[in-house]
Amino acid sequence: MFAVEVNKVKKHYGKVCALNDVSFTVSKGEVFGLIGPDGAGKTTLYRLLTTLLLPEEGWLRVDGFDTVSEMKEVRKRVGYMPGKFSLYQDLTVEENLRFFATLFGTTIEEGYDSIKAIYSQIERFKDRKAGALSGGMKQKLALSCALVHSPSVLFLDEPTTGVDPVSRKEFWEMLGTLKERGITIIASTPYLDEVRCCNRVAFLDHGTIRGIDTPEVILNQFKDIFNPPGIQHDKVSEVVGENVIEVSHLVKAFGSFHAVDDISFSVKRGEIFGFLGANGAGKTTAMRMLTGLSQPTSGTGTVVGYDIRTQYEDIKKNIGYMSQKFSLYEDLTIAENIRLFAGIYGMSDDEINSKTDELLEKLHFTEHKDDIVASLPLGWKQKLAFSVSIFHEPGIVFLDEPTGGVDPATRRQFWELIYDASQRGITVFVTTHYMDEAEYCDRISIMVDGKIKGMGTPDELKHTFNQPDMDHVFTYLARQAKRMGD
Repeated sequence: MFAVEVNKVKKHYGKVCALNDVSFTVSKGEVFGLIGPDGAGKTTLYRLLTTLLLPEEGWLRVDGFDTVSEMKEVRKRVGYMPGKFSLYQDLTVEENLRFFATLFGTTIEEGYDSIKAIYSQIERFKDRKAGALSGGMKQKLALSCALVHSPSVLFLDEPTTGVDPVSRKEFWEMLGTLKERGITIIASTPYLDEVRCCNRVAFLDHGTIRGIDTPEVILNQFKDIFNPPGIQHDKVSEVVGENVIEVSHLVKAFGSFHAVDDISFSVKRGEIFGFLGANGAGKTTAMRMLTGLSQPTSGTGTVVGYDIRTQYEDIKKNIGYMSQKFSLYEDLTIAENIRLFAGIYGMSDDEINSKTDELLEKLHFTEHKDDIVASLPLGWKQKLAFSVSIFHEPGIVFLDEPTGGVDPATRRQFWELIYDASQRGITVFVTTHYMDEAEYCDRISIMVDGKIKGMGTPDELKHTFNQPDMDHVFTYLARQAKRMGD
């Protein structure tokens, strides 16, 4: 008997076909990957398999039970981690776990053996609110919540998006122990190293399965999508160019805890500067000071010529910013979003009108200018959010994990926009958990425990730490961290 059976399943949202005649099976104890671009239908498929949606046509079975007629039996047997952490941010670690145990008619004590290996790693933080956890710790808690009732099939919808490479490796090591216990795992991920951890993968595209095979066969068969050719970029000269950021001995303390602990660096005009670090290393705190959202405890710094301690309002007006959660208004159209942000940055109506037409043409959005942003694919939203953030031609744009959860081909298109901005003299300050993107940066700093432990070009860092690639450099430094969960 199969752990999962999907037979000729169809599902529409209005006129949009989310799934079209999808069929596949998953063997018991298998690690099965669902891969494909945003909007391919992966999340819809998860919701059907976990009984949160009903199919229009076809049928689905989990452990031999029909997801419609035997819904209650299916729910007893599945664990589900949706794409966005399914945690209550205002509840503590223990309160979250107790809540999910109660939902499944069990208790933490009864289910402890099934989660001990994972939960024991965060149990000492059981009184901390989930919202105060680092990404890696949230991940472990969410997985514990999904496993507390001892499911036989575990569904993971991009569980490691936004999580640093070391925490991702640890997560997949945990999945390996679950596989050894006979739990069937179905996971979706945009990370190719995680795809390769699966026994088999199904490539889902526009609601249709285009292939099912081993990871290597699928990645090679569709290499134009999953492994697009690299892009070339003329590196910024080490000598020429003024500094857009200058930071000296910067500290941000919360009581006795130093989130940022005496960092110094500079960034040149037009440079693409990668700002890396594991979850909890202090990156976000440092970026908040550089963007005028928080003031330092001590130290000095300037951004585009303005003092971060005293002129933070001027900094906000002269930079661009794109957060991990896209800074667009979902219920406005493409054109309305452009006009809104241009107005916020103080641009004149004539300038807004002329530049809007240019931007729409450049992005090939002219025919879609009146489309509501909520209806756009993730890749489109991403390109629009970046373009809006530099619409006023700022001296620098801050990008906080802008490509999280995006497929390789779309990420490549996004980096072409970054290179174009850099060539126009806009400095790009970017955080990312994709180490192939780190290779695209002119220079990189890597933070560990609030301090900068490595800085230089990708080649310099690989040479300094005697590592073959940036993934190994990052892992080597991040594993030296002594604190966790700030």
